Amino acid sequence: MATNGSSSAVDKLDFTTFGNEGENPPAPVSTLEDVNRAVEPARNAAKSWAAVPMSKRQQVLKAFTDAFEAQEEGFVQMLVKEQGKSISEGHHEFRLSLQFLRGFCGLDLPEELLESSETRKVTVQYTPLGVVAGIVAWNYPIFIACGKIGQALATGNTLILKPSPFAPYCNLKLAELGTRFFPHGVFQALSGDDDLGPWLTEHPCIDVVSFTGSVALGKQIGETCGKSLKRCILELGGNDPAIVCADVDIAAIAPVIAYLTFANSGQICIIPKRVYVHDSIYDKFLSILAAYATNLSLKQEEQGAIGPVSNQPQYERVKHMLEDIERNHLTIAAGSTKPLTDRRGFFLSPTLVDNSPDSSRIVTEEPLGPVVPVMRWTDESDVINRANNTDFGLSASVWSRDAAQAECMARQLQAGNIWINTHAATDPKFSSGSFKNSANGANFGVMGLKAYCNLQTIHARLG
Repeated sequence: MATNGSSSAVDKLDFTTFGNEGENPPAPVSTLEDVNRAVEPARNAAKSWAAVPMSKRQQVLKAFTDAFEAQEEGFVQMLVKEQGKSISEGHHEFRLSLQFLRGFCGLDLPEELLESSETRKVTVQYTPLGVVAGIVAWNYPIFIACGKIGQALATGNTLILKPSPFAPYCNLKLAELGTRFFPHGVFQALSGDDDLGPWLTEHPCIDVVSFTGSVALGKQIGETCGKSLKRCILELGGNDPAIVCADVDIAAIAPVIAYLTFANSGQICIIPKRVYVHDSIYDKFLSILAAYATNLSLKQEEQGAIGPVSNQPQYERVKHMLEDIERNHLTIAAGSTKPLTDRRGFFLSPTLVDNSPDSSRIVTEEPLGPVVPVMRWTDESDVINRANNTDFGLSASVWSRDAAQAECMARQLQAGNIWINTHAATDPKFSSGSFKNSANGANFGVMGLKAYCNLQTIHARLG
């Protein structure tokens, strides 16, 4: 069924070849021939891996996860170097990945009995789709990859992982580790340039594409998959509002929201991107947010620090947004519209924009960087309309001591994930959906597993 994993096998993983800063080795650039060479064993392994009971597949996945946990320091150091996270954020991503991998090992997709009578029995079962191409974004490369690994392999599919060219190394190491646990062809990874994605999405022997990334690329992938009716699972961007009501404990809540908005230098799809604060507490709340941003460390080795923007294209995008803020004379409450030139890397000051107009780019677009607009509100229905006035619908939050008010507001927000008095609190047991352009279908939980499966209804006539 699978090779036996052990601590001695884990010890063979070598992270030293990654080198020091400025000495990272080149990642392989896959050719179309490489894609075909990967698809063939994936296709060959699909039937036998699907025949393994789900509980047995989860045992292999658990052994892989245990071995992955033993390599935390190597993976975190590699993640910091290739993605730009701080050390503390690297450990957070790693441990979140472990939580989700283990969570997938505890989920189940049992056969469902829909009807049973003297004359008829109707059951539903979920069968794997086949070969999955998992395309991973650069902002949370280990966690996103582990989400695809866990869901695809637990449900009996085989997986070809494609890391972002901006953060390929950890994903390649995950696949290397996987060779010690999964049968040949079940879990592979291919790194490459802009040609690799289309080769995978267009390949006739790949059954489903699971993509995490931008809306623009997601639409292209959806269009490509639609031509052959290939399944696609899309998790795209978000421009997530956080609505803060007048009755909150300002001293307790403001630092939490400040932490969330700047986590990973703002490069997380589900963190607050727009903060709406009730007018009666706005000034005091903003002052705490500004103090947090001003004192936030950019030294990656320090606890609670944030790192640089991950790559040059994203850095240039955020810089253009900062230039737009300056050009339109918006008020800066903390930080700066100017890049930091006194340090090496794509560093930007954690920046807050005071009461940005709703029509400004920093409000209407997802910055995916350490720049956050904070806006006043007074009328409840108005702020809900403003929060919903976006093409995104990934997540949102409401902060209030009044549980009834908070739930009433939350139910009016157009987003797949709503939190009350918290934000971005995820759990592998619970499915994550979205509205509008932010995704299609569900991720995580039982519904997430079903996205990697065919639905098969069996009607049996009795008697």
